[in-house]
Amino acid sequence: MPGPMNRIQTEKVKDFKVTLKRFVALLGPHKFTFALSFVCAFIGVYASALAPKYLGYVITNIVSGMKNHRIDTVLVYRFLTIMLILYITTPVFRFLQHFIIAGVSGRVVSDLRSSLNAKLDRLPLKYFDGTTQGDIMSRLTNDIDRIDESLQEGISQSVISVFTLLCLFVMMLSTDVVLTLVCIITVPLMLLSVSYIIRFSQKFFVKNQKFLGELDGHVEEVYGGHSVIKAFNREDEAISDFDEINGRLYESGWKSNFYGAMSFPVTGFWGNLGFIFVTVAGALRAVKGFITVGEIQAFVQYVRRFNMPIQEVANFSNMFQSTLAAAERIFEVLSEPEEEDDGAESSVPARGEIEFRDVSFSYTENKPLISGFNLKIPSGTKVAIVGPTGAGKTTVVNLLMRFYDVSSGEILVDGININRWPRDVLRNEFGMVLQDTWLFKGTIAENIAYGAGDNDVSEERISECAKSACADHFINALPGGYRFEINEEGSNISQGEKQLITIARAFMSEPRILILDEATSNVDTRTEALVQRAMENLMAGKTSFIIAHRLSTIKEADIILVMNNGNIVEKGTHTELLKKGGFYSDLYYSQFSGKEM
Repeated sequence: MPGPMNRIQTEKVKDFKVTLKRFVALLGPHKFTFALSFVCAFIGVYASALAPKYLGYVITNIVSGMKNHRIDTVLVYRFLTIMLILYITTPVFRFLQHFIIAGVSGRVVSDLRSSLNAKLDRLPLKYFDGTTQGDIMSRLTNDIDRIDESLQEGISQSVISVFTLLCLFVMMLSTDVVLTLVCIITVPLMLLSVSYIIRFSQKFFVKNQKFLGELDGHVEEVYGGHSVIKAFNREDEAISDFDEINGRLYESGWKSNFYGAMSFPVTGFWGNLGFIFVTVAGALRAVKGFITVGEIQAFVQYVRRFNMPIQEVANFSNMFQSTLAAAERIFEVLSEPEEEDDGAESSVPARGEIEFRDVSFSYTENKPLISGFNLKIPSGTKVAIVGPTGAGKTTVVNLLMRFYDVSSGEILVDGININRWPRDVLRNEFGMVLQDTWLFKGTIAENIAYGAGDNDVSEERISECAKSACADHFINALPGGYRFEINEEGSNISQGEKQLITIARAFMSEPRILILDEATSNVDTRTEALVQRAMENLMAGKTSFIIAHRLSTIKEADIILVMNNGNIVEKGTHTELLKKGGFYSDLYYSQFSGKEM
């Protein structure tokens, strides 16, 4: 079916009854407001359906008066006044209905979006590891927008259509039962025709959505990597791919619109055929005196208006399937198990002494990553963790931060199991500087102050943290200094400058324990020295974990843990490990072609 209501991809609902029940429950708190909007809709529809009846009275009175040479003008004016009131009542109550439904649907969608956003904040990290960002964003935006559209347009219009059908049918029956039966002869044929067109055209709408998604993905990919495309002279190929996808989109687009639009002439045909039947039958019955001229006029208006509500109800049935599919995707997220927070310890780590006791962990069952991990780290120790990809380095950090909980064993901070602290209390004691820097759109000052958990931070404190992170010099060289606006992509500052800002942010959080995960891997050698100095400032007097592939950056660590297959295979200082000539020595010399650095 054409129109924005139907230009959506129809998806199958996995569990229709459960999803429908949850969807109705979602609207439950607003049931009285919905009921009020339905009452307004009914009054508006009933007034609109009643008006032709009084117009028929006027015509009948005038025709009868002309025959008798006496028109009851008082009665005519009375009917006309009632008609005027009815025609005023219809738009007023339609406006009230749309006003109420817009407000309540806005509240429902706003509450749903808030619930989904809050739920995402409570989900464990493993959910995001197994779900793409695009899928999460689609649920938070497209699926909720689809529900919003359904509430504001679909439900409102479907209720009006159902009430219109009922009111028109009652008015037609009250006018003439025989003509009503003649009118509905064509209704089953109309419904069959519309349902066939919907089923036939729907596949083209599905293809249209698919090809539109492909085109969007192609455009995003091409313009995201336009420099690479130009460097390899692949412009013609990119244009050719675009034309090919665009051609398929054009083909499916015109077919979906063409076949979808066929429903209007088809329903128009059956409607006109029914109109002919009613006109002929009405004329015969008028000749025989079973019906007046005014009643025929009113009945003809009802017949003309009877077809459109049927088509709109058929429209909504298709839209509602898609709406439930969108709602089901949202309910799936809301049903995900949340991150349990059973800690109740009120005190916080004071020294930063950490111990792993027989810790075992696996991301998936029957695939152990860490087994029987034991380690004791005194307060203020600078610990470096090295090893090949997949050795379990980042996993150790994830367990420390309670992004994941251990399968067995325990992790102690200052002699207390970390499970005894609420996650927010525990994480307040940690500061993190990651390989992939994250800065939000805003000023440099706002990004640094983010580490304090409160934007109400003095400029002196922000400047002090930036100086400690060796970032003050380049910040003051930027236009506006600390008020320099970082764009959404963070592309208006260099990677090294981003990293220094994240280190300043870590200073702002005043952590007792530090985690530095490949903090220098994305910067050049010169910037690396600056970042290294900033990190040295940050680590002073704190228990620190440094994950690094560049082994030249961890020479000064108090202890180096060499991990492989989830276990510590070697540990010691840089000099001690080189003398052993083991796993670490092989890793180190492989980076420098056998030359000691």
